[in-house]
Amino acid sequence: MPRKSVIKHVKRIVVKVGSSSVTDGRGISGGKISKIVGDVADIIKRGYQVVIVSSGAIAAGSASLKKNVKSLTIPEKQAFAAVGQTILMNEYRNKFSRRGLPVAQILLTEDDVRHRTRFTNASHTLETLLHRGIIPIVNENDSVAVNEIKFGDNDLLSAHVTSLINADLLILLSDVNGFYRYRDDPEPVEEVENITDSIVERAGGTGSAFGSGGMLSKIRAAELIMRFGQMMIIANAKEKNVLARIMNGERIGTLFRGRNKPLSGKKRWLALRKTSGVLILDDGAVQAIRVGKKSLLASGITGMIGDFDMGDIVEISDDRNNKIGKGIVNYACAELDKIKGKKSAEIRKILGENIFEEVIHRDDLMVY
Repeated sequence: MPRKSVIKHVKRIVVKVGSSSVTDGRGISGGKISKIVGDVADIIKRGYQVVIVSSGAIAAGSASLKKNVKSLTIPEKQAFAAVGQTILMNEYRNKFSRRGLPVAQILLTEDDVRHRTRFTNASHTLETLLHRGIIPIVNENDSVAVNEIKFGDNDLLSAHVTSLINADLLILLSDVNGFYRYRDDPEPVEEVENITDSIVERAGGTGSAFGSGGMLSKIRAAELIMRFGQMMIIANAKEKNVLARIMNGERIGTLFRGRNKPLSGKKRWLALRKTSGVLILDDGAVQAIRVGKKSLLASGITGMIGDFDMGDIVEISDDRNNKIGKGIVNYACAELDKIKGKKSAEIRKILGENIFEEVIHRDDLMVY
């Protein structure tokens, strides 16, 4: 399908700006940010809603305090992120204000999307800003985030933000022209419809001196985006009028486009959640879930892995280790171990009358 036909339905966009696209090796680059601001302003004038996810806080803080990023301890990185975030936001605010565009700062940790209420609150805040014509500028809250609540890099954060606001398109602006299947290829791949093991293998490697992400993190972000039923493009931030040209349907960068239908809000939240265990299903249960859109019953479960409680998120797979989806489980693992493979009448004899008919209700189930 021509790129223009795919892009023409887009109304809401998340633009992720990597560290290399806002820094020059000495800290924040006013010139690079001016280009990003100009590119974003151009498409906003055309009626698109835009959220920016911007890296660069640690780089700005370390440059301001004349410290080398590579020599920083974790507490120093967190402290310098707090210093640098104000510098970064001032750059954006000053440059957008010259174009009559207000901005707002949003700092997130993974905790904010892990819990359903906070996910909803963050979504409502972003929605309100967009409807009022304010550009949200999002970054990870590095000054408080620890490993347990970190996204890890802003590629993954931007995928989560795309889910939060149900955006149509995520554009990752970086220092690369797209995804290259082989190192010596003259041009990047135009379109990817499925993330294969070979693509993940080719994407191995790390990011720039200031950034934490590389191509692998971009591919991981693409996996999430395609699972949501949304689209992602990797493009070079240095390209002239890069955002306007993408929205004109030019074949710039690599487009990642899955075949899934867009997910509902609850199922987007489910897609982002980490799992506490795995349920292994027989082929009949897999067919009922995938084709029949049914709930998961205990009779279709042949095994399980992990230690989980009622209300936890678990992954479901077939007996060949193919991932099927994930959902909110109605039984703790100890109870489920007693009733797996059994019908409702047998379950009542084991657990009594007050049982859940479904192990995972279809409304609490997201199928990949």
